[in-house]
Amino acid sequence: MRRMISTPPPPSSPAPAPAAKETAQERFVLASPDGRFIAGPNSRWEEAKTLWFIFLDFFRGLRVFHFVGPCVTVFGSARLPAGHPWYEKTREVAAAISRLGFTVMTGGGPGIMEAANRGAREAGGRSVGINIILPHEQQANPYVDASADMRYFFTRKTLLIKYSYAFVVMPGGIGTMDELFEALTLIQTKKLHQFPVILFGVDYWTPMMNAILRMRDEGLISPVDLELLTLTDSVEKVSEVLQDKAIRQFNLRKISLPTAQAVLDEKKLD
Repeated sequence: MRRMISTPPPPSSPAPAPAAKETAQERFVLASPDGRFIAGPNSRWEEAKTLWFIFLDFFRGLRVFHFVGPCVTVFGSARLPAGHPWYEKTREVAAAISRLGFTVMTGGGPGIMEAANRGAREAGGRSVGINIILPHEQQANPYVDASADMRYFFTRKTLLIKYSYAFVVMPGGIGTMDELFEALTLIQTKKLHQFPVILFGVDYWTPMMNAILRMRDEGLISPVDLELLTLTDSVEKVSEVLQDKAIRQFNLRKISLPTAQAVLDEKKLD
């Protein structure tokens, strides 16, 4: 009788070495504050340092924005240059927000963020930004009256939400989607009040809205959740929603701001 002998498969060829650019990017991710924090358990000392830096992020932001007043946060792509139709439309939207008395808050960077801060300043309003420290040394755009630099994305996102009574979402990519759904989740779960969320750009946002409508049809969200969203192409509609669902709903009115404390190096916005 012949015996059947299994033979091991031939060794697979080694995976190609990553390109130098990919290796450099991986090294940066692992060395960045966010990368170290979410990569897994670290030593007790490293975790204690992380907690300290998280505290400093929040402390810095709370100091800088203590006198910011009611804000409307504008989310959107960092990749759209001046002159792009969405950049120019964002300037109009931000000017309208400013004329209602709100401070315009953004992520402080280029693109839509710059356009929103620029539009607020051009309308004589107040404009602030929360910048994220990135490998390419992203700097706050020149149109902010006050800004704070964050080491961590989640501290930045928390502060962008903390001071706002409404959110205007211009066309953007994955980061914009993240910010949008973070705000919606907090409102849906009652962590935030029913702050209005305005999606500006009907053609751009319709595919996403179709996906949300399917969630409703499949019973994955409640029909009432759709009341959180306004989809529009109209700057006038943005003003109308802010008047009704922010100013009137929360009875916003002008009050005297607290006194800045020199010992804390506090400064009021002009």
